[in-house]
Amino acid sequence: MNIETNPLSMIQAYPVIPVYYNEDAQTCIEVLKASYAGGIRVFEFTNRGQNAPDNFKALLSYRNEHLKDMKLGIGTIKTVAQAEMYINLGADFIVSPIVKADLASATAAHNVLWIPGCMTPTEINFAEELGVPLVKLFPGDTLGVGFLKAIKPLFPNLKFMPTGGVDVNKENIDSWLNAGVTALGFGSKLFQQPDQATDYNWLTERCQLLIGMVNRK
Repeated sequence: MNIETNPLSMIQAYPVIPVYYNEDAQTCIEVLKASYAGGIRVFEFTNRGQNAPDNFKALLSYRNEHLKDMKLGIGTIKTVAQAEMYINLGADFIVSPIVKADLASATAAHNVLWIPGCMTPTEINFAEELGVPLVKLFPGDTLGVGFLKAIKPLFPNLKFMPTGGVDVNKENIDSWLNAGVTALGFGSKLFQQPDQATDYNWLTERCQLLIGMVNRK
């Protein structure tokens, strides 16, 4: 597959998106490496702790040297100041748990993909009016597949990505895919480490398994 430079194209081509945070920079790098080895090419780090900016810098540095075709974005962005800080660091895309006009404007000014989180038809409509191509359904497990099936016909030009509680089993993944999602964001359920694990091979294998499920193999 030819490597795309556009983050949205990459998300469509590689629709399994890990969503991760850890306070330790080296742990973050090891997780990124293991995910990449498992076929992941789009990774969302989250702005959820005091070490987030420094750890994101470390991830970007490692990515730039070793994983040049990985798209690395930042999530849990709620203010323009946060968005601009991470854009200046080099974030490939910005993800928010909310939808706000000023975030749409700030990211558009830098030509950076912004993925807002939405929970209601009104929020989704607002995101569409702001020119958003891809909406995060959050929290995904609370909204459920039935919600997406009900609202998707109302927004035929939008793409959707559930995040939050998306399970790592074939039945759950198939139900979301059949409902018409473009990508799936995987958080804590992806990163549940087996008790006997001494390295991150389990994560590589789990990513490979998920990619196979999403690609219907």
